[in-house]
Amino acid sequence: QVQLVESGGGLVQPGGSLRLSCVASGSIFSINAMGWYRQAPGKERELVATMTRGGSTNYGDSVKGRFTISRDNAKNTVSLQMSSLKPEDTAVYYCNAGVRLTMTSKYSELWGQGTLVTVSS
Repeated sequence: QVQLVESGGGLVQPGGSLRLSCVASGSIFSINAMGWYRQAPGKERELVATMTRGGSTNYGDSVKGRFTISRDNAKNTVSLQMSSLKPEDTAVYYCNAGVRLTMTSKYSELWGQGTLVTVSS
């Protein structure tokens, strides 16, 4: 079974740091973009950061300069280093990846189950 599994969420004080990790497991031929989205209570899911297989990145405006995305193509992992966290960063963070299961299949979108990040004193 192909799936994305996140880890690293939790409670952190304002101004603190936290690192999220996500691994894609199962029989995967290739992965295109990997990244993170988040959804706060009562709000729509929004982009946090994505990275292509080649290393190009895209960040949401609210996290630029504070969050850093990285990935290991060989291990099918993507991480998000979050610094200078604010209460408004509180949300469920979802890992996302475009995966191709076989050489002839099209890319399909996978989502993780989400990990909760709470920024509060």
